[in-house]
Amino acid sequence: MNEYADLLIIGAGPAGMSAALAAAASGARIVLLDDNPLSGGQIWRGGPHAHLPEQARQLRERLAACGNIRHHPGTRVVACPGPKQLLVENADHGWLIDYDKLILCTGARELLLPFPGWTLPGVTGAGGLQALIKGGLPVRGERLVIAGSGPLLLASAATAKHNGARLLRIAEQASASSVAGFALQLPRWPGKLVQSLTLFDRQYRTGTHVVAALGEEKLEGVRLRQQGKIIELACDRLACGFGLIPNTQLGQALGCELAGTALAVDAWQATTLADHYAAGECTGFGGSERALVEGAIAGHAAVGNSAAAEQLWPRRAHWQGFARALNGAFRLDPQLKALAHADTLVCRCEDVPYAAIAGHTDWRSAKLASRCGMGACQGRVCGGALQYLFDWQPSAPRPPFSPARIETLLCVDETPPG
Repeated sequence: MNEYADLLIIGAGPAGMSAALAAAASGARIVLLDDNPLSGGQIWRGGPHAHLPEQARQLRERLAACGNIRHHPGTRVVACPGPKQLLVENADHGWLIDYDKLILCTGARELLLPFPGWTLPGVTGAGGLQALIKGGLPVRGERLVIAGSGPLLLASAATAKHNGARLLRIAEQASASSVAGFALQLPRWPGKLVQSLTLFDRQYRTGTHVVAALGEEKLEGVRLRQQGKIIELACDRLACGFGLIPNTQLGQALGCELAGTALAVDAWQATTLADHYAAGECTGFGGSERALVEGAIAGHAAVGNSAAAEQLWPRRAHWQGFARALNGAFRLDPQLKALAHADTLVCRCEDVPYAAIAGHTDWRSAKLASRCGMGACQGRVCGGALQYLFDWQPSAPRPPFSPARIETLLCVDETPPG
């Protein structure tokens, strides 16, 4: 089965939803893909314990009402076998999609840094814990510590408390002066100021980071360095997140260039590859508001409505200012690069310790010598960690980009033309 789209959008988070709705008025045939069962991305993730904001519900309703938008939930991109063609797969089958224009709204994933004990049962990412709780994980009565950096810690803590967890500590690695400086700028974005006041918790501590997770068979406690002093807290669950990494793998595979760790885009959200656009956190982290306006600009630009796109530039600049303030305030302290010990696993899939990697000069040589990044997650976790620890640029992804059935791979006709 083959499918054709005038506009193909990868990712149905805030940026992807906004892009689809902006482009819909043109009458273009729009296909929206996402690997989650419901639109909304990670920030508006569905589930039995999820509480969606009104804005998310309205966007879902508007998408469902557009007859020229076809949404494929639970669908992953497997490969890009030809120009303007993707091989995709859902739970039932695989097929090829040909397109004229494409918008990448692939979002971001958590940066997880290795430290002693981080692989113990009971230790998760901060965003990962939030997703698990929304999906139905019971946490009532559990003693919880959340550590790392950025506003996601507060959001994850709020979700856990709402579901009955006992919050012992929110350990923010940024200094008190950095957090205070950021807070003083929040009146420029009144909604964010209100949100921060709503989410703040008295267990929040700045200048504090995880040193080790404690336990033998499962998590029993956590060791923290809190404003220069070592403390230990007994706990049942530890959630750590050190910020976000843009998901650029598909963009790189297509041939889009990077700007730092994110996909490079111009004023129209166009990438360096003709007819390919990008919006949201794959172009840099800045929150749902920035993702929404970037998605709308990309959607308008992709269908040729440059006037509507340009009208949104001031709003984008407003939220780009928030992103700069946020990323500056919560920049990671270099001392976090020393968390891992020689025997600390860096690649969980292949059981590769820090000592087996530290002597190498680049990602490729470390992979060849140790199999780091060659396991089930294909470097999605350890790749980001090694990029932060050693400034290694991950190698370009090779298909299949995710596990796929043989039947799906056979959709690609590799027979040369006669």
